[in-house]
Amino acid sequence: MSHLATVGLDSLNEAELYEKAARGLLVQIGDPYADLFSPEELAEFSRMALRNSYTGVGMQITLVRDTATVTRVFGGSPAAMVAVRAGDRIVRVGGEPVTGIPLDQVTNRLLGTPGTTVEVEYVRHGAAPFTHRFVRERIRYPSVSYAVMLEPGIGYVPLESFNDTSGDDVRRAVSALRKSGATSFVLDLRGNTGGSLDQAVRISSLFLRPGQQVLRADFRGAPDETYVAREEPVAPDAPLVVLTDGQSASASEIVAGALQDHDRAVIIGTTSFGKGLVQDIFQLEGGWALKLTTGRWYTPSGRTIQRERRINEQGRLVEVPQDSVTERPVFRSDAGRPVYGGGGITPDVAVNPDSLAGAERDLMRLLAPRGALVNEVLQEMAVDLGLNAAPDFRAAPVREELLRRLERKGVQLDPAAYRAGGTLVDRLLEDRVLEFAYGDSAAFRRAIPRDKQLQSAVEVLRGARTQNDALARAAARPSAPRTRS
Repeated sequence: MSHLATVGLDSLNEAELYEKAARGLLVQIGDPYADLFSPEELAEFSRMALRNSYTGVGMQITLVRDTATVTRVFGGSPAAMVAVRAGDRIVRVGGEPVTGIPLDQVTNRLLGTPGTTVEVEYVRHGAAPFTHRFVRERIRYPSVSYAVMLEPGIGYVPLESFNDTSGDDVRRAVSALRKSGATSFVLDLRGNTGGSLDQAVRISSLFLRPGQQVLRADFRGAPDETYVAREEPVAPDAPLVVLTDGQSASASEIVAGALQDHDRAVIIGTTSFGKGLVQDIFQLEGGWALKLTTGRWYTPSGRTIQRERRINEQGRLVEVPQDSVTERPVFRSDAGRPVYGGGGITPDVAVNPDSLAGAERDLMRLLAPRGALVNEVLQEMAVDLGLNAAPDFRAAPVREELLRRLERKGVQLDPAAYRAGGTLVDRLLEDRVLEFAYGDSAAFRRAIPRDKQLQSAVEVLRGARTQNDALARAAARPSAPRTRS
């Protein structure tokens, strides 16, 4: 290989040749989830995909008008300690200007090793610029950013990811809700693409009894393993609903599958992604790492929920066609209820998400091809309006301003179609502004009335004293046609 690097015209260097050879080998082995990470890619994968802790100052940032702008500050972080707030614009890092440079470059300058320092200069609306020298610390992403009471007796816990502290986060959230009077719970796994297997076992354990099986994993070249609930549960008997959708994958499906098989939760929503495989990350020399599929896992009833996929010629992960849900293998829960294998977790109560009305759907089609620019304008308006937004903010009075800004960015829309779909505009903008101004829970509360899946969960839990009550109510409810999205 080193000889090729020296004789080929316009050849790559030796390190680049080895990297390309390794990536080509991964394509050939047929593992659609295999990957090779450089040291930088591994750190980003841990921070962004797994949402594990990282070393920095504790801010979430996005580009607004070519300037890195703070959209969230993590509690207890160095940034929180000096009252950095959403809307602050970062203009210098380490004495160097950062306006106009890509966001990932700003992020990389803020990251570092624990105990090192970084100087950051901010511009705040209506105030003089200020500078602070931060000492970088380990920053922990909260996997449960808020937990609320939906109505008396019903607590709601949205689990965003399975990172290295998710089990503790869910335990704290459920315990706090119980102190607030919750006697039943909704665990929301919609959009949660998974992560740590160990954390999936820990979260399942919070609702099961010690010793109950969570999953069995079969490995190639290593002994099979059975994972059981292994710690004191926080809510072993409280009625429980788990929400899933087509993005609920991997660790989310471990939790949903175990709770469904043990009749410990009612699953509501749409069929999950269908990823019943185990991946491990192997450390290589020089800080590189290799991710490979090493096993297949099964729910307590013995079903695999893997939906077969492959890499197509364009390098995209695509689903291999399979039989309909009515032809999937049937297994039985502890109580004898039918549960399905062979392609995701099938909900006990299938509820499709709220669909767009005709005018809203037409407007969405017009916006979709310019999604990046639309997102940029929405974020700019969220910052501009969120600085002074009231908790009851409504977007209708500023719809026309959003249209003008979109047009200035080159997004040309038929004004009549835009105004006909105004309720979609209101939802998009209100969600952004409330999240920016008051946090995730404010945007969530505004969306509750139009969340059909969540409303179905509340109806199942309302007045239910036991899990059997909730299961009986679920069995009596009509379901939408089962879907995978």
